[in-house]
Amino acid sequence: MNLQDTLSWRYAVKKYSDRRVEDDKIRRILEATNMSASSVGIQPYRVLVVENKELRKQLGEGSFNTQIAEASHLLVFAAYANIDQAMIDDYMARTAAIRSTPLDQLADFKSKLESFLLARPAEDNFTWAARQTYIALGTALIAAAAEKVDTTPMEGFDPAQVDRILGLTEKGLRSVVLLSLGYRDEAGDWLASLPKVRLDVEEFAPVVG
Repeated sequence: MNLQDTLSWRYAVKKYSDRRVEDDKIRRILEATNMSASSVGIQPYRVLVVENKELRKQLGEGSFNTQIAEASHLLVFAAYANIDQAMIDDYMARTAAIRSTPLDQLADFKSKLESFLLARPAEDNFTWAARQTYIALGTALIAAAAEKVDTTPMEGFDPAQVDRILGLTEKGLRSVVLLSLGYRDEAGDWLASLPKVRLDVEEFAPVVG
């Protein structure tokens, strides 16, 4: 299928089968997500992969999203609570190594990052980082659809509960959004056979200039 057909096939699954997503597909989805657009390239978030069903049950307690426990895998998109000097230093070192560039040639870039990120409140940096997790989420949705893996993006969960169970606070992270991965239950999901409802592209994206 072409990209448009693939995106039309994708929907937010309500009921999953018990079929497990293959490891190679999970790997390719994660590799694609890792390549997602990121402001200044620093990737101020992480994606945690939760396969253990009992752990997923704990994460989903109190949530109306049963997909958290029922799917094959759960991706937890978590943004850093703040950006500090160590993160910038690590990014500069990684950039220098991958691009075979002396660190001193990155001094101006590093200085701009420091003046941009270190001078503002931690909550502002978290908000900035959290927004970027949604860019990565979009990439993951498309990558999964390309692998014919079903997904459900979810905000209906208790972030404090997820952070506590996964020990995210100790890692300097805060959960932002979840993505379940699995295979749809064609017979059990009332939404599976319905066409996608979207605006005509001319109404959605009018030409203004």
